[in-house]
Amino acid sequence: MPGRPSLAGRCLRGSRRTGGMGGGGSALRVCADHRGGINWLSLSPDGRRLLTGSEDGTARLWSTADGQCCALLQGHESYVTFCHLEDEAAFTCSADCTIRKWDVRTGQCLQVFRGHTSIVNRILVADNQLFSGSYDRTARAWSVDKGQVSQEFRGHRNCVLTLAYSAPWDLPGAPCAEEAGGLLVTGSTDGTARVWQVAGGGCWQTLRGHTGAVLCLVLDTPSHTAFTGSTDATIRAWDILSGEQLRVFREHQGPVICLELVNRHVYSGSADRTVKCWLADTGERVRTFAAHGHSVSALKYHAGTLFTGSGDARARAFDAESGALQRVFRGHAFVINCIQVPRPVQPQQRLEHTSCDIPGETAAGADGKTGAAAFFVLPPASPGREQETENCRFVFT
Repeated sequence: MPGRPSLAGRCLRGSRRTGGMGGGGSALRVCADHRGGINWLSLSPDGRRLLTGSEDGTARLWSTADGQCCALLQGHESYVTFCHLEDEAAFTCSADCTIRKWDVRTGQCLQVFRGHTSIVNRILVADNQLFSGSYDRTARAWSVDKGQVSQEFRGHRNCVLTLAYSAPWDLPGAPCAEEAGGLLVTGSTDGTARVWQVAGGGCWQTLRGHTGAVLCLVLDTPSHTAFTGSTDATIRAWDILSGEQLRVFREHQGPVICLELVNRHVYSGSADRTVKCWLADTGERVRTFAAHGHSVSALKYHAGTLFTGSGDARARAFDAESGALQRVFRGHAFVINCIQVPRPVQPQQRLEHTSCDIPGETAAGADGKTGAAAFFVLPPASPGREQETENCRFVFT
C-alpha cells in the first residue's frame, strides 16, 4: 500500500478550550471520543449532525446541538481519509481500499464498496450515484443502493485526487450530456484533468496544460467550465465540452491547494500564504487576502464572509467584498484542513473545522494523538476591527 499522502491526509490534535478574548468567536461544545486525528468532517444538509473521519479507523456522528456522539461507525481496517453525510446515510472511504455506507440512526454498516486496489482518497455522492477517486489511478461510479461498480474510469497515469460531477440536466444543449449520463471530472497527480462520460466510462476530454499535480478543482455547470489548481502555482479554466483551455490565472508563488467558486468569483488558497480572488470570466485578480503565517489549506465562503484555514493553525474570517480581516481563531496546534458552515443560516453562524497536532508534512504517527474539531459561534463583527479568539476548540481524543 502506498505511503501516507502528504496533502490529503493531514490532521491535527488540539486541547480543551481555555477561554476567548473580547467579542470574537467563542467555542460552543467540547467532545472527546476519537483516539486519533481527524482527517475530514461533513455536516448534514440540515446542519444538525456532524460526521468526522479519523486516523483511528472510525467515523463518528455528533449532534451539533449538544456535542454528544450519536453513533460510532466501526468497520474500516485503516484510517478514514474522507467522509460525506446525507440526511439518512453517511459515507466514508479509507486507506483500506474500501468505501462504506452507514445508517445514521443506528450506526450500522449498510454497504461495503469493494474494488479499488489502493487508498480511496475522495468520494462524491450525486444523482443516486457514488463516485470515488483512488491512489490506484482510477475513478469509479457505484450504485448507492446496491454497492456495485457501475463504471470504471481508467486513463490517469497517477493518483486521482479530486472529483466533480455534472448531471445531464445541468448541461442544457450539450450534445454529449444526455447520452453520456452526466460528466465526471477528475484531477490527478499526473498533471491532467479528465472529463468522463459516466454512462459509457469513456474519456470525453483530457485537459492538458498544467506542469504539476492537479490538487483541486471546482465546476461551474451553467458555463460548463472547470477550474483546476495545481502545484505549478496556476489556476486554469477549461471548457469541459470542447477541452479548450480558456484562461490561466498566474500570480500565486506556490502550489494552489484549494478552490472555492462563488458568484462568478474564484477564490484560491495557496502554499504562498495567500488567498486570491479572481473574476471567473476574465481571470483578472480582484484582491489578495494576506495575514496567513503558512499555507492556506481550506476555504469556505458563506454569506459574504470568506473563512480560511491555514498551516499556521489558525482559522480566519475575512469580509469577502473588502478583503478586511475580521477575526482570527486560535487554539489548534497544526494545519487546519477542513472548514464547514451549517445551512440554513441560523441567527448565529457556527464555524466548524478540523485539525491535528502531528508535526511534519504527513500524518504518520497519528496513533495516540488527539484530533480536534472546533465549533465557534460567530456574532456580528465590529466594522473595521479585527477580533481574535484564543484557545477555542473542540477536542476528539
